[in-house]
Amino acid sequence: MAHRPDTLEHAPLGRDSAYPERYDKSLLFAIPRAANRAPLGIEEGALPFIGEDEWHAFELSWLDARGKPVVAVARFTLSASSPNLIESKSWKLYLNSFNQTRFESREAVIEVLSRDLAEVAKAPVGVLLLDVDAPELAPVRLPGECLDGLEIDIDDYTPSAAHLKAEGEIVEQTLYSHLLKSNCPVTGQPDWGSVMIRYKGPRIDREGLLRYLIGFRQHQDFHEHCVEHIFTDLMREAAPEALLVLARYVRRGGLDISPWRATPGMAAPGSLRLARQ
Repeated sequence: MAHRPDTLEHAPLGRDSAYPERYDKSLLFAIPRAANRAPLGIEEGALPFIGEDEWHAFELSWLDARGKPVVAVARFTLSASSPNLIESKSWKLYLNSFNQTRFESREAVIEVLSRDLAEVAKAPVGVLLLDVDAPELAPVRLPGECLDGLEIDIDDYTPSAAHLKAEGEIVEQTLYSHLLKSNCPVTGQPDWGSVMIRYKGPRIDREGLLRYLIGFRQHQDFHEHCVEHIFTDLMREAAPEALLVLARYVRRGGLDISPWRATPGMAAPGSLRLARQ
């Protein structure tokens, strides 16, 4: 039953788990995207967006050919069109299985990671190994204007598209908030994050947008599906000509995830690591 897509009742998330130190690819657990997309009206094979899930793994180590430990930060990229996502705790357990395993080179580690992860996701997975002090890992600020200073009353902590309104002239804007919070659908643990929205279209009401984003505070879903939820609601309610939704979630268990979804033709946002990650 290794890495087969299955219901969450069989996932390692929320269960006591032994942490293996010898390489074991069977620890990886696939979750089909289709089940969570169906309630949003998203059909597999006809996705309304392009995008990727970007992961950083900060607890990756292995032994070189002489038994000396090596440490690195891994950056993984997985297309939003992949049939499966990979459950985060299974990913963590899998990476821990490298700890006491010898590899001839960094290239050999990349080859194994690429092969195993692609087998589970049913799609190619990009793998980049970075030194822990690599400049690419330096934190940056999100571009655009922050919504968090708006003085608004809040009494609804479930996502409601009724808050989203757009009208008037066509504008191009980049807006962001650090107030995104959702909850793990299995354990109920809080997932903290920041979200950036870049669009071209009728001007979106900023207070309504912030109320909507804060509405995810008690919502239970995976990071990737929260971003797709926001994307589909904005497309339906605000009807932008172009849209990009990017979330940067705070790391948990040595892993952070940054999904983005965009209308075809929008430029990819590039890798942006925030201070909280």
